[in-house]
Amino acid sequence: MYFLALATDYDGTLAHDGRVVKRTVASLKRLRETGRRLILVTGREIPDLQRLFPETVLFDRVVAENGALLLDPQTGQEQLLAPPPPERFVQRLRELGVGPISVGRGIVATWEPHQGAVLQAIRELGLELQIVFNKGAIMILPAGINKASGLRAALRELDISAHNVVSVGDAENDHALLAASGCGAAVANAVHSVREEADIVLAGDHGAGVAELIDRIIAEDAALAPPGRRGIRAGTDQDGREVLLAPSGGGVLIVGRSGSGKSCLATALTEKMAERQFEFCVIDPEGDYIDLEHAVFVGTLRAPPPAAEALKLLRDDTVNLVVNTQALPLCERQALISAMLAQIARQRQRTGRPHWLLIDEAHQVLPAAIGDGEAPAPVEVPAAILITAYPHAVSPAVLRGIDVVLLVGDPDDEMAAAIAGAMGVAVPPPMPACGPDEVLYWQPRSGEPVACFRAATPVQVHRRHRGKYAEGDVGADRSFYFRGPHQAMNRPARNLYRFVDIAAEVDDATWEHHLRAGDYSAWFRHVIRDEDLALEARRVEEDPTLPPQESRRRIRKAIWRRYAAPAD
Repeated sequence: MYFLALATDYDGTLAHDGRVVKRTVASLKRLRETGRRLILVTGREIPDLQRLFPETVLFDRVVAENGALLLDPQTGQEQLLAPPPPERFVQRLRELGVGPISVGRGIVATWEPHQGAVLQAIRELGLELQIVFNKGAIMILPAGINKASGLRAALRELDISAHNVVSVGDAENDHALLAASGCGAAVANAVHSVREEADIVLAGDHGAGVAELIDRIIAEDAALAPPGRRGIRAGTDQDGREVLLAPSGGGVLIVGRSGSGKSCLATALTEKMAERQFEFCVIDPEGDYIDLEHAVFVGTLRAPPPAAEALKLLRDDTVNLVVNTQALPLCERQALISAMLAQIARQRQRTGRPHWLLIDEAHQVLPAAIGDGEAPAPVEVPAAILITAYPHAVSPAVLRGIDVVLLVGDPDDEMAAAIAGAMGVAVPPPMPACGPDEVLYWQPRSGEPVACFRAATPVQVHRRHRGKYAEGDVGADRSFYFRGPHQAMNRPARNLYRFVDIAAEVDDATWEHHLRAGDYSAWFRHVIRDEDLALEARRVEEDPTLPPQESRRRIRKAIWRRYAAPAD
């Protein structure tokens, strides 16, 4: 399930003339049977509400007094979310002839047309109070207290994300409630301004509208909300329309050759997630996201990530997490991530978080085969964004959950055919020609044509140590010299950028000669004086299974990550 709870107003929404009909109560019970939670959000005071509506016990939490009071109906425990009304304020209202007046634990309520006198009392006494209107009723509350703040308090106790809540209301004081939820609905009898702002306007009025909404939540779930409410902007298409990715349903596969810009796109997507307050978790096998903004990091080049700490951080609804597994051997890396994915899937089912899961180097941690070609144990992967240069090496079981493929760089028909083969879908028609900064958008199972769109670019600059070692000159005596096994050449690299260029040009024998001799890590350690870069290079040097193309890629990537990182 994507939507995990329903938050509903009482008067004018759930109830008509203060009463809730049996059919509406039956619908509430049916929603509870799906495992979803119920939250009642009302301007009424608790004693009055319970007298009118004994079925309050159906709800997991009741937000009363327009956000000033929180009740657990099962235990009877109440929590005041606002300071009580000042006695001198209530007295002054009576002196001004305001009446009738109802004084709750945190709210003072009266009726129009007394708003002028209420404002006069607030000004005379210098109080920080606000007036909220509700179809003729006037509610006076401390500043910042409303149905949205009350809903947030209820969700903290229930450990559910607001993005995974549907809300429904009818009156002026429900604007904040609808805006604070993942999807806002208005019953047919709602005031015009509420119907204008709601994501959904229901055909039924009062309780019939709520019953209609419950039927739709059960039948449609995530599809109930407009894409703009639950999606993030990946870019714009050639007609200027937004291209959205949604954190529900199937996954997204970002594919491109090394250096094509996959990590840049992924970084831009995390920025969009942070803007929308969607919680994300990045599985980072090679340390590509060690300086990502809006995130907390566990694991370093030398220290593996503690799984317990990572899962504890994920339970915090204010934390975005990057899990760096560089320090682990591949087999341990795969085992750790497999265990974490199972935990993340369970947490997402319960809380809705993390809304987004990004898995870089997906071919490493979710491989099609391990060891001598044996198929790995099945892994439960919540809907995620997978990033890889080698889609054919990703588990077919995982690829079957992919709905959207983003092809970055300069994809060709051969790459598309390889992806289609790995996913078990039809090969797409010839790739359209995309312009600079454009990405191909492909929905393999939809039958829609492949299209180009201009991808979002990250705001944060992913460049850290540019300077002498990156593009300057370390001097002839400290340069790295590519000579090869027979001393047949003498090509100096006076900085890291030049090192990367020459490394791509020399033949495999020359590259392997220096690799197996440990020359690269030695130069990084003693000349560049970057111990972490040296350690990464040493691990590549000590892995005899890596072909030259892959060892080049890993060392080049380690340099880019620290000194330029123009793409990935």
